[in-house]
Amino acid sequence: MSIIDAVPFPFELNMEKAALLIIDMQRDFVEPGGFGESLGNQVEPLQAIVPTVQRVLDAWRITKKMVIHTRESHLPDLSDCPASKLERGKPTLRIGDKGPMGRILVQGEPGNQIVDALKPLADELVIDKPGKGAFYGTPLMDILQKNNICQLVIMGVTTEVCVQTTMREANDRGFDCLLIEDATASYFPEFKAATLAMVTAQSAIVGWTCLSTLLIQAIST
Repeated sequence: MSIIDAVPFPFELNMEKAALLIIDMQRDFVEPGGFGESLGNQVEPLQAIVPTVQRVLDAWRITKKMVIHTRESHLPDLSDCPASKLERGKPTLRIGDKGPMGRILVQGEPGNQIVDALKPLADELVIDKPGKGAFYGTPLMDILQKNNICQLVIMGVTTEVCVQTTMREANDRGFDCLLIEDATASYFPEFKAATLAMVTAQSAIVGWTCLSTLLIQAIST
């Protein structure tokens, strides 16, 4: 058991029951020409965390413990994308439209792949999810239960949407979640700050947060 100096109080990390969950570090969100930019966002804040996510991932891989990557993505016929999601907002490119990196948020397209710096290894799980949370419409719960996982160390984007939704889903299912503060990002810095405050409020009502250096130190000793 490793004790991490987390917020709002120390987190007891049990590596035998922990998995690293990396949320949606895919080209459609992180790189120019993807869905994130089509919504009018600047992608630089998301690109900035890639080296930190990579350092944590490299350190975690040394431990040989479970790594799970997610991608928000849809079937080519969009049958798993509800109209309310497909039609929402006024992006320059909608889900399924052809963009600079292929069809937006569609499985198998170049833009739907994890960024090269974080490319999953052959033995790492990649889960395609049709919603914001990683549990909805996916086998994630079964995978975690079969591997006796009860703690999730979480990184990825965006903090206030897919990351927070996943943390809340996990919390309701009995998992303890530790979010790595400098390995998550939003297109809107104030939204990230608000999310960190919300999840740790009232004695970790949703989960804990900590800096990447503290996690790396804990799993490397």
